[in-house]
Amino acid sequence: MGYDFDVLVVGGGIVGLSTAYALTLARPGLRVALVEKEESFAQHQTGRNSGVIHSGVYYRPGSLKARYATSGAAEMVEFCREHGIPYEVTGKLIVATGREELPRLHALARRGRENGIPVTELDAGGIGEYEPEVTGLAGLHIGTTGICDFAAVALKYAELAAQAGAVLRTGTELRGIARRADGVTVQTAAGELRCGVLVNCAGLHSDRIARLAGDDPGVRIVPFRGEYYELTKERRDLVRGLVYPVPDPAFPFLGVHLTRGVHGDVHVGPNAVPALAREGYDWRTVRPRDLAETVRFPGTWHIARRHWRYEVGELHRSLSKRAFTVAVQRLLPAVTAADLVPAAAGVRAQAVARDGALLDDFAFAGFDPDDPSSARRVVHVLNAPSPAATASLPIGREVARRALAALAASG
Repeated sequence: MGYDFDVLVVGGGIVGLSTAYALTLARPGLRVALVEKEESFAQHQTGRNSGVIHSGVYYRPGSLKARYATSGAAEMVEFCREHGIPYEVTGKLIVATGREELPRLHALARRGRENGIPVTELDAGGIGEYEPEVTGLAGLHIGTTGICDFAAVALKYAELAAQAGAVLRTGTELRGIARRADGVTVQTAAGELRCGVLVNCAGLHSDRIARLAGDDPGVRIVPFRGEYYELTKERRDLVRGLVYPVPDPAFPFLGVHLTRGVHGDVHVGPNAVPALAREGYDWRTVRPRDLAETVRFPGTWHIARRHWRYEVGELHRSLSKRAFTVAVQRLLPAVTAADLVPAAAGVRAQAVARDGALLDDFAFAGFDPDDPSSARRVVHVLNAPSPAATASLPIGREVARRALAALAASG
């Protein structure tokens, strides 16, 4: 079969665009294309996050998240500096507000040091030196955390990939995939495309694309919406930088935190509530197909049974601004409900196993260069939640490595 492209990437978020960029760097002259169903890039997870360049302090030593976040954070700062993208290395505080959180705080300090991250332990007075309006019993200061505009980063990846010859198509939804020994044919809204290797970076729809390609990913994307407020302009001076609570290790979300962005705004949130659509950015957005898939999936009910107390609290804060404000006041006592105005929400593409286990690390499937028996001609990025934006450069290189190996193995 003659190919239109050597490698076709599905998904125009930051991971897909980083992969296309990495492919053009790794193999000049390679025929690379990328298709995105929206009319522009970075419309979902990439363009709807808090813009934090994560240091890697939270992640299990040796995991892909730990390795890629620590290296990726430094690379992201350098990339932004080189290309004139707004960024700032602000550092951040992780604050314990209750005695029961102190052991977890100390464990985080140890984990950060194991990951090679400079961590400073603080008492209550030390917290005030960084954030005078924030209160807590103890805290950590992480000096390597920063902020940037990840949508601008993604668009720069797109620009650089296109300059190197990649063909990038928006408004091109993928509708069918046919894999044969001699290539992959995909049906899109704009017609048929043929490629040697298909790379699935579809984020919220990655499990669906895997099934379209004839693979059983073994997981399902269960969407969780993160709802944000932001401080009014008059009250932005309550927060100097980034302030986080001590996370609960039993749940893969970081809790309501305070984030000063590169444009001066201060986001407060997010909570984590079930979304009624994969792109359900409010309670009014319900897509029956998405909801039915979530409800039918056994993993959803395992999550509900395991974390129902946590989710009741999250739902309460979603439906009650007063309850949300009370949660914020644990860190920032001076804030009032009048200081908070609604901001854009995001939806996290969380991969969940049938037993309800939430995948804790980045996960790839399809062709594996270290396993000759693995599936040919496809590479799937099945789980790439936060800190995927921070780690997008090393993730893109890893996905590109797998795609090039798949192309070589397929002859």
